[in-house]
Amino acid sequence: MVSTIQKKTLHSILASKLNKLSIPPSPTSSNSGGGGGEDFDFSEVFGPLTSSSTPYLIDPEIIHSRSHSFVGPSPRFTTSTSLPLSIEQETGLQSCDEEEEEGDEVDVEEPDVEEEVQVKEKKEVSKMGPGDFVIMRVVGQGAFGKVFLVRKKGFDENDESDGIFAMKVMRKDTIIKKNHVDYMRAERDILTKVDHPFIVQLRYSFQTKSKLYLILDFINGGHLFFHLYRQGIFSEDQARVYTAEIVSAVSHLHERGIVHRDLKPENILMDSDGHVMLTDFGMAKEIDESSRSNSMCGTTEYMAPEILQSKGHNKDADWWSVGVLLYEMLTGQPPYTHANRQKLQQKIIKEKFKLPPFLTSEAHSLLKALLQKEPERRLGSGPTGADEIKKHKWFKSVNWKKLDEREFKPKFKPDVSGTDCTANFDQCWLAMPADDSPAPTPTSGEHFHGYTYVAPNPWLSNESL
Repeated sequence: MVSTIQKKTLHSILASKLNKLSIPPSPTSSNSGGGGGEDFDFSEVFGPLTSSSTPYLIDPEIIHSRSHSFVGPSPRFTTSTSLPLSIEQETGLQSCDEEEEEGDEVDVEEPDVEEEVQVKEKKEVSKMGPGDFVIMRVVGQGAFGKVFLVRKKGFDENDESDGIFAMKVMRKDTIIKKNHVDYMRAERDILTKVDHPFIVQLRYSFQTKSKLYLILDFINGGHLFFHLYRQGIFSEDQARVYTAEIVSAVSHLHERGIVHRDLKPENILMDSDGHVMLTDFGMAKEIDESSRSNSMCGTTEYMAPEILQSKGHNKDADWWSVGVLLYEMLTGQPPYTHANRQKLQQKIIKEKFKLPPFLTSEAHSLLKALLQKEPERRLGSGPTGADEIKKHKWFKSVNWKKLDEREFKPKFKPDVSGTDCTANFDQCWLAMPADDSPAPTPTSGEHFHGYTYVAPNPWLSNESL
C-alpha cells in the first residue's frame, strides 16, 4: 500500500505538471481516427514510458542528512508494486522542503526535538570561549593552571545552578613541556564517559590557542581534606558514608575500564548535602582488564607499592588508595609518612602499617584487606571486583541501592550560603587574583584537536520523558 505522504506528494507533483501540460495540434486529421481524438503528451508528467519488465520505482535514494531531522539514513520512498510509475529522482520527497501553495496540505515529519537541541548545543559550544564566563574567585590551583569559580553569561533563570560553574584552565605550553598531552586529552575524554551521582560532571570543554578549558559543576562544600583538617578525624559512622560513596564512584569507573590513580582528600569534594564528589581526572587512564600500565603517577602517600616498584598496575591500585583514604579519615594521617620522598617510598614498599587500638575490629579487617602490598591479594582484585568490598562486614549497615540514589543522608552538612558560596575553600586560593592571565601560544597546536565538548541535556534523557 502507498502511504498517505506518498499519495499527497505524488498528487502535488501531478497537479504541478498538469498545469504545464500542452496539447499539440494533430499533424493530420486522418490519424486522429475520425477527427475527434488528439495525441496527448503525458511524458512530461509521468516521465518516459518504461518497458513492462521494470514496472516499479527505481531503488530508493538514501538521505544521510535532512533539514528537518537528523535521524538517518532514511529512504525517500518505500518501493510499492502498486505504483507502476518511473519517477525521476528530482521529483522525489525533496518537494516537501519547497514552499507549498496556499491550501495545499502536506504531511511533514515532526522535527526530532532532542536532536535539534543537541545540534544547537554543539553550535553553542563551538562558539563558546572564556569570554562567555565571568570569573569570580580562584578556588584551586594545580600543576598546569588554576580553577576558577565562574558564572555563565546569559544563563537560564530556571537553571538550579544559577549559571555557576568551576572553570579549570590549563596552559598548553606547560602541558607540552611536561609531556602530559595524553593525560590532559584523557581527562577530557574520560569525563565525557562517566555519569555518576558521586562524580563531578563535565558540562563544556573548549580551547584557545594557548589554553584548555574544562567547565564543570561547582561543588560548593569544599574539599574533603578541608573538613578533615578542621575536625582532625572522622568517626567510623561518618567515614563509612564517605568511603561507601567513594567505593561506588570508583566501581563505576572500573566498570568502564577507567583507573583514577590519584585518589586523595584534595581530589574529593563535598556538596551542600554532605555527599562526596570525586574530581580531577588528570592522572586517570583507560586500561583493559587484561592490561597493565607502567606509568609512575599519583601522589606518593597514596600510591600503591606496585606503582612505586614499576611492576605494572591496574584497577587494583585504586583500592590501595581507598585504603589509605580510609586510614587517614579515621586517624588523621596516611599510614605511611616521611619528609624524604625516597624513604617514604621504601616505607610503603617494605614496612607494615600500625592499626590504632581505638578502631573497631571490622575497621581493622577492612584496612588490612585494602592495604595488601600484593595486588592480587588485595580486596577488590577478585573476579567480582568492588562487590568484594561492598560485602565486607564494616559496610554491613550500608544499603548500596539507596546510597546510589542519594537516599543515604550524611549526618554532617557543610555550611553553605548559596550556589556560589566559597566559605569552605582554603583562604590561600581565595586570596589569589581572579584573572585568567595570558600565556604563550605553543608552536605546535595539533595536539588538542577535537577537544570541544558539550554535555547532553539532562532534561531530554529517557528518564525525564
